Amino acid sequence: MRPRVIMVLALVAIVAGGVLLVPAAYARFDDTSTTATESATGSVAAAKLAAPPPPTLAAAPVSVQIDKGFFSWALLDRGTGKISGAPNLTATNTTESMIKVWLVSDYLRRLGDKPAPAARLKQASSAIINSDDSAAEALFQAGGGKPVIDRLIDMCGLTETQPVIPPGYKTVWWSYTKISAEDAVRMGECIKNGTAAGPKWTTWVLEEMTKVQGSTAAKDQQLTRGGGRWGIIDGLPKEIVDQGPIAIKNGWTMIFADGLWHVNCLAVADKWVLAVLLRYPQKQGLDYGADVCSSVATQLVTAQPGAALKVPVPVGKTVRAGGAS
Repeated sequence: MRPRVIMVLALVAIVAGGVLLVPAAYARFDDTSTTATESATGSVAAAKLAAPPPPTLAAAPVSVQIDKGFFSWALLDRGTGKISGAPNLTATNTTESMIKVWLVSDYLRRLGDKPAPAARLKQASSAIINSDDSAAEALFQAGGGKPVIDRLIDMCGLTETQPVIPPGYKTVWWSYTKISAEDAVRMGECIKNGTAAGPKWTTWVLEEMTKVQGSTAAKDQQLTRGGGRWGIIDGLPKEIVDQGPIAIKNGWTMIFADGLWHVNCLAVADKWVLAVLLRYPQKQGLDYGADVCSSVATQLVTAQPGAALKVPVPVGKTVRAGGAS
């Protein structure tokens, strides 16, 4: 009977306390055994004191409904290099301002050992932090125009990305570049691992991406620049944000040619890179796209092995997007 008592007590401990006491399971259950009792007590104390691993982002089902539009997402696990995501993660959207982090990185890397002119560095910072179109265009032209996009594809190993000349124009527009969610996380990894900006400028670029300013509010949105601190960053719980700076760059434009918002969200962390791509009707506004990006991030929050799985509490606003994709 004694072995059965040991097993029952062990199971009770697992259910009640959520702790598996492996050393105690092998200890002899005997009222006269002080050593076994002390061993079990020590194990309980150690288990209670051990902090569980913090949560992370990992592949999981994502439920989002987009009416009369387009939705895709991809997540890169930086530890394994594996990319997971929506069934259509190779489908493309226009990059809009999300590509500005590459325009900046490409310009700075090509400087080599030369110092960056103060005016150019100011443009680089404004292109990321304030999503400044004029600054981004200046860097794009300084890099030769279309070859900037060609280098993005070649250096970052992109497979669906293509430069685009808009109807009625003769030159490539960086904002019209076609990119997939899969390629977007590859671009994020290209920036994170130092390929994009090179050893001299990578840290600077990533730090600028943590300083992105402004909300979706009309007061923060101007004709050639706009507030871009929203989306994925709002869907992450404090436990993930506290693990280290989250570098972000969003892209968003209301394209009147098709009557749709084109919205992209990119976030880069030490362990993962996440991208969300959207198109949806004008009437739904920018907040809708920001909330979808936030929702995707929240749905991918996962406990690491050894940690209790709990419903994540996002740092930002309540998500309004729902349904099934």
